[in-house]
Amino acid sequence: MSFDDVAVAITGAGSGIGLATAERLLDDGGRIAALDLAPPPPRAGLISVVADVTDRASMLRAAQAMEAAFGGCDILIANAGVGSVGTVEDNDDDEWHRVYDVNVVGIVRTVSAFLPLLRRSSCGAIVTTASIVSTTGLPQRACYGASKGAVLALTMAMAADLAPQRIRVNCVCPGTVDTPWVGRLLDRAADPALARADLVARQPIGRLGTAPEIAAAIAFLADPANGYVTGTALAIDGGISGFQIPR
Repeated sequence: MSFDDVAVAITGAGSGIGLATAERLLDDGGRIAALDLAPPPPRAGLISVVADVTDRASMLRAAQAMEAAFGGCDILIANAGVGSVGTVEDNDDDEWHRVYDVNVVGIVRTVSAFLPLLRRSSCGAIVTTASIVSTTGLPQRACYGASKGAVLALTMAMAADLAPQRIRVNCVCPGTVDTPWVGRLLDRAADPALARADLVARQPIGRLGTAPEIAAAIAFLADPANGYVTGTALAIDGGISGFQIPR
């Protein structure tokens, strides 16, 4: 893939999938605006932008910073998100509002801020980060799963709205990826080693995913060479949403 001279904005770029995507697209020649509450340090080809997806003014400033640095934006990776554990009885209203404000409305604020730049691009594209739980029910993921289901629906709605403007919109649906968030979740278990083993045992492919693997899928959907791909949800989940292997 080649992202030579392609300007890419990535939210949630401080760690995990977002950081891996920034590094992947930078290696592929892209000019990267890494957006996060704690973004990675700037380097050649990458600007570091402190941005908060729960604050519309912050996202507008981020778009302005990218325009000042790169003259526009060709690709937007709306990746920022938070997790949540529990059933419908476990999470209070504040938790539901917190998760939706970041995972769903955060994408709305981000896309709204960057759309004027994307409309000027000859290869405008948006990739959102949904999840396996957008389509597959997993235990203890009621709030998180509902929010990621909304991300999938929002992605498809934006794909329909923006297709006449030649802006492609797709999403990735990762399975369980070995990221810092998953690590913190496992660390809270009574027996972290056993909890990790149980998590791995659920994966048909026999292991957790990696952030670079999800970044590769995002790169595919963002690649201007794949200009006929829009309205797609790409499952990168080790097979868990498609089949189960008896154990």
